[in-house]
Amino acid sequence: MPQERELLRSRIGFIFLSAGCAIGLGNVWRFPFITGKFGGAAFVLLYILFLLIFGLPIMVMEFSVGRASKQNVGLAFKTLEPKGTFWHRYGPIAIGGNYVLMMFYTTVSGWIFAYFAAMAKGDLSSLNPEQVGAYFGNLLNSPLTMTFWMVIATVLGLGICALGLQRGVENITKYMMSALLAVMLILVIKSATLPGASEGLKFYLLPNFSRLAESGVWNAIYAAMGQAFFTLSIGIGSMAIFGSYIGKERRLTGESINVVALDTFVALMSGLIIFPASFAFNVAPDAGPSLIFINRLLHRVGGNSKISVNLSIYLCISVE
Repeated sequence: MPQERELLRSRIGFIFLSAGCAIGLGNVWRFPFITGKFGGAAFVLLYILFLLIFGLPIMVMEFSVGRASKQNVGLAFKTLEPKGTFWHRYGPIAIGGNYVLMMFYTTVSGWIFAYFAAMAKGDLSSLNPEQVGAYFGNLLNSPLTMTFWMVIATVLGLGICALGLQRGVENITKYMMSALLAVMLILVIKSATLPGASEGLKFYLLPNFSRLAESGVWNAIYAAMGQAFFTLSIGIGSMAIFGSYIGKERRLTGESINVVALDTFVALMSGLIIFPASFAFNVAPDAGPSLIFINRLLHRVGGNSKISVNLSIYLCISVE
């Protein structure tokens, strides 16, 4: 007898779960460093344009595949395909692609957990940004350490899934998403009020197309297009899975707009954290993938004492 399919408990659970899949490393890690690489605000405009003309329509289509089939991506096209066609062949390819993608996600998540542990122990509290950058380099040169933290990230993710859809994935995602939004707002305020942060805000909020041209217009276009796909987790079947839980009474376009808006909000907030801090502490905004790991928020508390808060601690609540 087939097992009864578990359903989501609430609409807010669906929105947070779908947005939680989209929100994560693409927003808080990749978006800032790729924005810094391609000149700041001008690139952000390109990114938003591709979200509207590519990201949103494709998300609607993925949701429709999921709702019509009530299956995961491995079986969705087999369920829906007309007789004599070969759409079912995409299923195994999509599943294989997701396994490859998870190799990336679990590795970078492992870096974040490693930084969380280092900050909890106080290993980074006395280091300046250059020394933190060297710390990151040492981590990349330690395959056993990275493997350990990658396994930790994988086990935690599998453990949440093992609890079930409602009790595990939906329930935990609600708390994690709420915490993420609250902490990011606090960090935005902190970062924007740092001495020297105004230059970072100008870089991020005032378009300068000459910087975009210097980095290569076509390269920036390709990067913005790729980021629109990457950040929304479209094209890999994730949204088709969540679409299978959308009731007929809900409009797919409306649900897609909610997810895209929340995802974009988090990405933009990430930039408001990273770039003011970068300029405040003379960290190059185009530092690349290591940007999030070498960027720190420091503030004085009386006398000459300092408290440093590594951003990666807060990124551990990202729910990729």
